[in-house]
Order: sequence, then C-alpha cells, then structure tokens
Amino acid sequence: MDVDAVDQVLLRELQNDARQTNRDLAAKVGVSPSTSLERVRLLREHGVITGYHAAVDLNAIGRPVQALIAVRIRPPARAIIEGFREWAARLPETIGLFVTSGAHDFLLHIAVPDLDGVYAFVIDRLTERREVADVQTTMVYEHVQSRRIDPVDAGPRRPVRRAR
Repeated sequence: MDVDAVDQVLLRELQNDARQTNRDLAAKVGVSPSTSLERVRLLREHGVITGYHAAVDLNAIGRPVQALIAVRIRPPARAIIEGFREWAARLPETIGLFVTSGAHDFLLHIAVPDLDGVYAFVIDRLTERREVADVQTTMVYEHVQSRRIDPVDAGPRRPVRRAR
C-alpha cells in the first residue's frame, strides 16, 4: 500500500491520540469524516495500523526498574531458539524482546519492581534454562521512547542491489 501525505497525517494524529473521534481526526487532517473513516479502514486492512494500545506508566504499575539483558543460546538450533523466544515473550517481566545477530541471540527488555527483581529474573529464570549459555545485563537509567513513527517518504524508490 502506498502511504500518501493524507495517510501520513492520519497516522501521525492517531499515534498522538488514538481515542479521538473520527470527526476530530478528520478536522485535524483537513478531510471529510467519511474520507477519514475510509482511509483509516484501508490502513487497518492493509496492515499499516496493527492495533490501538494504551500507554502505561511503569512507575504507576510498580515496575520502575528496567534492564536490557543480552542472552546467548547454545546450541543455536531453530527449535531451541524458537522455544526460548516463545517462553521469554510470555514472562510477565518481559516488555520487549529482540531476536538479534552477533554475539547474542536475544535482547530482553524487562521491567521489575526493584534491583532484587532484576537479580531474581536473571538467576531464577534465565540461568535455570539449560539452553542459556551467557547473559549480560545492562541497567536502564532512562527509557526515551518515540511515540510516533512516520512512514518513509513515498518519493521515488531506489532499486535494491543484491549481492551475487
């Protein structure tokens, strides 16, 4: 789906406030309510908009301490990697999970009540897993997160060169 300038403004406004009425959204974008409604419907159908979510303050829900934990899995077999990914994603402490390349296979973003929670997560959860060969923990001082992601400019596209 080509995302044009109107779609970009719709996406920006919805990312700022997804709870606003269609009438308010249309007014901010400068289109009719029916146009706004149809465009948003198409953005959902084409998978550009994947859902609407509530932003939660981690301090307010008792999870003010965050850490990034790099995990190396051995042996690096597909079934083991996929099994660990599914297990780690379901943990209540996990707020983000990246499957990565390089020295580590995963980067887990966790949020817990205190430093003891980080220690317990690493020692009682991760290192108890047979496939976990190594973990490296980095404490998060501050998490600055972009609340808005703009599409790439829809200008002329360059062909992708592939190595032969």
